[in-house]
Amino acid sequence: MKLKKVISDYYSSYDYRNLRPETQKQYQYFIGVMENTQVEGKPLCQYDVDKITTRIAKVSYNEWCEQGLHMANHVISATRIVFNHGVRMELCLLNPFANVRKRATERRKTVWSREQVQMLLDTAYSDFSTRNLGLIAHMAYEWCQRLGDMRLLTWDGVDFDNKTVYIEQSKRRAEVHLPISDDLCDMLTQQEQDFGFQKYVAPRPSPIRGEYKPYTLHNLPLYGRKLMQAAGLPNELRLSDLRRTGTTEMVEAGVGIGQIMSVTGHANPSSVKPYMKNTLTSANYALTERNKHGKSITSAAKESV
Repeated sequence: MKLKKVISDYYSSYDYRNLRPETQKQYQYFIGVMENTQVEGKPLCQYDVDKITTRIAKVSYNEWCEQGLHMANHVISATRIVFNHGVRMELCLLNPFANVRKRATERRKTVWSREQVQMLLDTAYSDFSTRNLGLIAHMAYEWCQRLGDMRLLTWDGVDFDNKTVYIEQSKRRAEVHLPISDDLCDMLTQQEQDFGFQKYVAPRPSPIRGEYKPYTLHNLPLYGRKLMQAAGLPNELRLSDLRRTGTTEMVEAGVGIGQIMSVTGHANPSSVKPYMKNTLTSANYALTERNKHGKSITSAAKESV
């Protein structure tokens, strides 16, 4: 049986149909990369599944790594899902990608300065063609959310009367209710006047076949890179760093882990630990609070003398 047939069977499965529409689109994209990968002269989808060996799987993964390690790990994860489905349905005997070791991605630690965030927003909001991209970045930074969730945010989650937003995060289905600052509320109010006739808060500014659609996972970072270059920002920055930046600022401000989790949607305190950096701001806050406590002890001791 050809791999293409296994992929088709997976798309008709309950597991796939039970996914959220946007998750389905993401899987389609990554599976599409996999099935069109050329291995020894022909697309992977044209191989008989029982002829795809661990060696072929490793060659495929190495090919994906040439497109970026983050991309490669998404593609292999989607591919494993397809093969696991094939094994369960007795369409193939084994999953050759199960033995391919993913390359570890180094955890990013880059954060933006507030000046850099302002440079990005000033550039984005100065041009109607980039305003929606800037709004996605603005919301990701302000609310410490993932870009993917901000690009899919819909108007039914925005409550202008109470200045709050409701977000169901796509990664873990966590639900967060967040306040909208005055500045961001002003931007959203203007945005609602211009784009409130369709469901997405910040879609691509030009319709496709008469329909306004969100930025895709593929083109969002590409447009973002062009915007960042126009703003004169360093190449090492990424729009995806904005969630980390906002969360790190909360840590530096002395916000407790529980309160941070209520913003970020993390379910485990250990997930917040990577944001807890040893910075001068954090150290200064900690020692200042300690000194306040020390002074109160000293004052009490003096009074007892």
